[in-house]
Amino acid sequence: MKDYTLGAVEQRFASLIWDNEPVSTRELVALAESALSWKKSTTYTILRRLSERGLFQNRDGVVTACLSREEFLARQSRRYVADSFGGSLPRFLAAFTAQEKLSGEEVEALRQLIEQSGEG
Repeated sequence: MKDYTLGAVEQRFASLIWDNEPVSTRELVALAESALSWKKSTTYTILRRLSERGLFQNRDGVVTACLSREEFLARQSRRYVADSFGGSLPRFLAAFTAQEKLSGEEVEALRQLIEQSGEG
């Protein structure tokens, strides 16, 4: 999957799938009609589009994710940092914290993440 971005409506549709998978296409049509006011044809069109992008698959009328929500968001985040900050996580965090200071709890959580994911 090369394109890790979703529009707002695609994101809501993807969430319907992630929250209910495995989900039958019949149930997905009903969910999309209720949550998004979509017709059956719209649901199938967007499902096909997201399936072609490698996010979901529809096999024998059952829709499942090829990537979990967490995997998708991680890839989307890496792409954003790469495109906007030259791949520099420190530059991203500097920009993020320039306007909004981190709480002590957030700082500690970040320290723990850094320790867990650091080399050696």
